[in-house]
This record gives sequence, C-alpha cells and structure tokens, in this order.
Amino acid sequence: MHSREKYEKATVLAEAGRCEEALACIMEHLQTSPQDTEALNDAGAILHCLGRSSQAIDYLLEARQFGGENPQIVMNLIEVYIGAGKPEQAEALFDQAQDAGILTPELLNRTARLFLDQGNKAGAMEVLLRSMDNWPGQEILAHMLTVIKSKRPRIAFFCGADGSTFLDPVRNYLKNRFEIRIFTGRTEQELYDLMRWSDISWFEWCTDLAVIGSNGPKVCETVIRLHRYEAYTELPSRVNWRNVDVLITVGNSFVQQALLNTVGPISPPTSIVTIPNGVDLEAMRFVNRPRGKNIAFIGNLRMVKNPGLLLQCMHRLHSLDSEYRLFVAGVFQDGALEQYVHHIAKELGLTEAVLFEGWQGDISHWLADKHYIVSSSAIESQGMGILQGMACGLKPVIHNFPGACEIYPEEFLFNTPAQFCEQILSGAYEPERYRQFVEQSYSQRQQLAKINELVIKLERRIESQQQVPIAAGQDRFASVS
Repeated sequence: MHSREKYEKATVLAEAGRCEEALACIMEHLQTSPQDTEALNDAGAILHCLGRSSQAIDYLLEARQFGGENPQIVMNLIEVYIGAGKPEQAEALFDQAQDAGILTPELLNRTARLFLDQGNKAGAMEVLLRSMDNWPGQEILAHMLTVIKSKRPRIAFFCGADGSTFLDPVRNYLKNRFEIRIFTGRTEQELYDLMRWSDISWFEWCTDLAVIGSNGPKVCETVIRLHRYEAYTELPSRVNWRNVDVLITVGNSFVQQALLNTVGPISPPTSIVTIPNGVDLEAMRFVNRPRGKNIAFIGNLRMVKNPGLLLQCMHRLHSLDSEYRLFVAGVFQDGALEQYVHHIAKELGLTEAVLFEGWQGDISHWLADKHYIVSSSAIESQGMGILQGMACGLKPVIHNFPGACEIYPEEFLFNTPAQFCEQILSGAYEPERYRQFVEQSYSQRQQLAKINELVIKLERRIESQQQVPIAAGQDRFASVS
C-alpha cells in the first residue's frame, strides 16, 4: 500500500472512531512524507483525542512550521493547549485566531476559566476583557469581571502638579482591571489614608506628592514614575527611596543618570524600570504625503526647548530656500524667552517664515499639511511631539540631545544648522517608514501592556506577602527587600 493510501485509510479509520489504528497509519505515512502538513495536523488531533497532549503539541507545532498560519492548525493548537492546562500558550494564539475569523467567545471563556482554576486572576481578566470587547452584552462575564477585580490589588493614583496628560491613558487602562481611586485631597493625612486603603500607590511625577508619600509609613507597594525635568531638581533627593518599590523612567539613560547623580544608588531596594511613553496611534492620522516645505515644532517654549538654535537653523535654511515655513504649536512659558525669540526672529528676517500658532487641541489635524517634525531641545526624555509627528508620516529632524541616539536612528539627528538643512533638503522622504518606526517601538498599546506586566508582578508579590503570617501591629504590606 502506497504512503498516500495509508493516509487516506487513516482518515477513514479516524472518522470511524478507531483512533489507535488511524494513528498507526498516519505514522507510517509520515515516515516517507515527514513534511505533510495535513497529516501532521491530523496526527496532532488524533493524539489529543487519545489524551497524549504533549505529543499532540509537538506534531501540531511541526505542522505549523511547514504549513504557516493555517487556521485549522491554529485552532487545533489552541484546543490542545487548553486540554493540556496551558492557557498562556493558548492565549498567545488568539490574535492569529481572531485574524482568521475562528476565535469564539466560548473558546475565550474556557481559557479564562482555566486561568481561574489555576489561580491566575490576571490571565483570566485579560481573556474575559477580550471576550467582552469582541462580544459585548455577556452579562455573566460582566459579573465575573467585577468579582475578579474585587479580589485584585487596589490602586491609588497621586498626580503631581504637571498634570495628568501622561497618566490618563494608564488610569483608563488599569481601571478595567483593578479597583482604583484618584487622590483629590489636600492634606497629608488624606494622602496617607488613601495610601493605606491601596495595595499599590502610583505617584505620577517625582514631585512633592511623591516626597510626602515616600516619607510616611510603609503601608503599600509604592511606584514613582519620573518623566524628565524632575531628575534635574532637588525633589528626588527628598524622596525616601527605601520606601519606594519601583521607579519607572520613561526616557533615556541620561535622564536616569541625572537622577542617580543626585540621589546616589537606590537599587536595591528600589527597582528601576524603563517603560517609554506610547503614542495613541488611533488618534494620530497617517497621511502618505509628498515632500513639502512646512516644518512643525510641537511643545511649549522654554529654555530647555532651545528655540534659539531652531531660529539659527531656520535662518540658514531660509538663505538656501525662502519658501520653507516653520509652524510652532505651543505657548511661551518664559516672558524673557518670548521677548528674545520675537526679537531675534525679526533681526534674522524670519517674521514671515516662523509662525507661532499657540496650543493645538487636535495635533493630528494640525499636522495634516506639515512635512517635517523638528526638535531643537537640549534635553528630552523621548520627545512625544517628535513621535506624534512621525506617526502622522512627517520626517523627523532632531537635535542630538543626550540620549537621542538611544531612541531615534542616527540618520535623523543633527548637531549643526548646516546638518539641519541637509536633513531637510536631501535624503529620502518615507512617510510609511516613519509611521512604522512608532508602531514597532513606541505605540501606546505596547506601553500599557508593559505597565500591566509590572502591576501583575506587584500583584504576585502582594499575594506572596499575604501568605506570610503577620505579626501583631505589623502593616499588611511591609516592605520586602
């Protein structure tokens, strides 16, 4: 009997429920046709029916290796992973299953139940949220999510004086997964009361609130997220880092080093984690635009933004091609700087070439007719305006601030006005590439996933602490080193 006839016999036997005989025929066929994707897939399915899950996984992974992302192989792998008690591996295939149109709420809900049976509330939560997002109106899931949330850590947010622009996406993401509260009080006692209510206290900006919170009793896990300017102030030196469990930095190593130069080593006990800020790609409309002559600058104007250098760059560019225009989205935060900038712009003959358009509520709309996004900053953590511009398809032209090469390709950096002009006037212009750079490295989705991973690690740490007997008078969440 030829090999192919063996395989055809195997399918007949499998349909008749004679799985052991069917498997034997398939194995004979695979000896002469080891890369037969269909046979490998069927072998995996039969092995799963026989309760031999580990072998089934091996055959299905081999079928996937030779057969690509065949929907039937993906579905069989998910089923085998669930049957083998491996919900993480099943979940890792859900994106492919959804793209192939084979993901179902029943599949998701079984995976969530398996996570719960294994005590993994975080895994169950993510799968159930996905199920609710794709198939709204599942009231029983809404109840399950509420119950799971009630058994997870409580998070309190404390936002410093620089506002909640960066915190809002994080808060909105985590509120679907945890019970949260936001500090709105005015007294230190109110701050400490909220910290005691929480299991995790998150301080946005390393400012006065973080100083106060870190110097109080240790009653919870404490997270401080430092952006940039705080590292160059005296505030970090006033923080009691022994009471801080995690420091999140959002930018490059120079900002982190500036902090450590001030406060000295903080790890241990404080873990230092870098999680870059992410761009909301849905809010940044991409336009595959042609090369043009409109240059955008995004950011409120203060000395660190180095507008004097930007005007010198524009003066040189204007002498080469007077049709280029610089559009500034932002307001002056320094009266003396504002006076200087307007004065020197006039002296350089740039009053019609540099246009100050104030704060823009819809930055994507404002960027629609621009072609370059420029930064002249002396220091940045990342430069969110640059990333937003790139996400819309603008070519970046970036002054080489400390750490810029850690974030952006060197080809986009300049040191002198002459190099600035070279970046503008020559070289490739590839809007799709600029968008892809942000998608691959700095999307908000990636940022929030990393933050979720961090909070889950803290959740596990809290759970391990709760399992340790607590002496009378000791706080629930005493610091661990």
